[in-house]
Amino acid sequence: MKNWKTLKKELLKENNVKREYETLKPRYQLITELIEARRKKGITQTELAKRIGTKQTAIARIESGRANPTLLFLEKLASVNFSNLS
Repeated sequence: MKNWKTLKKELLKENNVKREYETLKPRYQLITELIEARRKKGITQTELAKRIGTKQTAIARIESGRANPTLLFLEKLASVNFSNLS
């Protein structure tokens, strides 16, 4: 059985996989930063949703990568002091 690092290395040898990986990388880095910032603040998805006037399910969809945050949404996050996001 292969571990994740070995499988990832193998898959990234394929040009089409590597190209798609590089395309999606910034998106998932932002998602990771959003989750880490929320956790560092010690707040739940529900608490964050209330603070920015949305539903917990919207936060969950964004954190899972199933939705793309709009600029307006990111501005709302910044208003909760998540301004250290890149």
